[in-house]
Amino acid sequence: MTTLKDRVALVTGASRGFGAAIAVELARHGAHVVITARTQGGLEATDDAIRAVGSTATLLPLDLMDGATLDQIGPSLHARFGRLDILVSNAGVLGRLTPAPHILSADWAQVVGVNMTANWHLIRSCGQLLLAATAGRAVFITTGRVQRPKAYWGAYGATKAGMEHLVRTWADEVRSTNLRVNLFDPGIMRTAMRADAMPGEDPATVPPPTEVAPQVAALCMPGEQRHGELVVACA
Repeated sequence: MTTLKDRVALVTGASRGFGAAIAVELARHGAHVVITARTQGGLEATDDAIRAVGSTATLLPLDLMDGATLDQIGPSLHARFGRLDILVSNAGVLGRLTPAPHILSADWAQVVGVNMTANWHLIRSCGQLLLAATAGRAVFITTGRVQRPKAYWGAYGATKAGMEHLVRTWADEVRSTNLRVNLFDPGIMRTAMRADAMPGEDPATVPPPTEVAPQVAALCMPGEQRHGELVVACA
């Protein structure tokens, strides 16, 4: 499939789980995928999977807490490729599941930094490249916990809610352009984050990320698309 041939996609948190599955799915459709994560080994494994479907990737190891580096992603992509067509902001951290009064400062800083502040940096850094694309697409991965608060999930839910508000605001600001911005809630998946949150759950009862990733890829295709909406996985 070559629907995304000659297009460049950036996927964060792509060393494993949902991010890796999304990167491979975009590659399957012909995109060159820039994959980011903290672990070089994980990125290399995703690169192998991308090559196996006949496409190519650029590996970009980075820490989403490093705002200065995030601010250079857009300029670096412009210098390297002259374009960016797709952004999938998948990376996120769960933090400690704990009562709200017990959230530690260091834990709060990390969850805010990765789940919310990093997305501000990505929008600021990559926004102009996406606007310049003929069919720019940006998809931000969120969670149903925003609509359904639950005890002990305060830091995770609050930061995802803040990210959602920022993304919806940006979507409204670019409504008259060719850029389409959306939120995607994948629901329950067989990921390391899910295992951390639900250690007693049988992973065999939870769908793998590869079953959900095609729905994200569909939001990245050229042509008429949703805009500024929360899209919930139907898997």
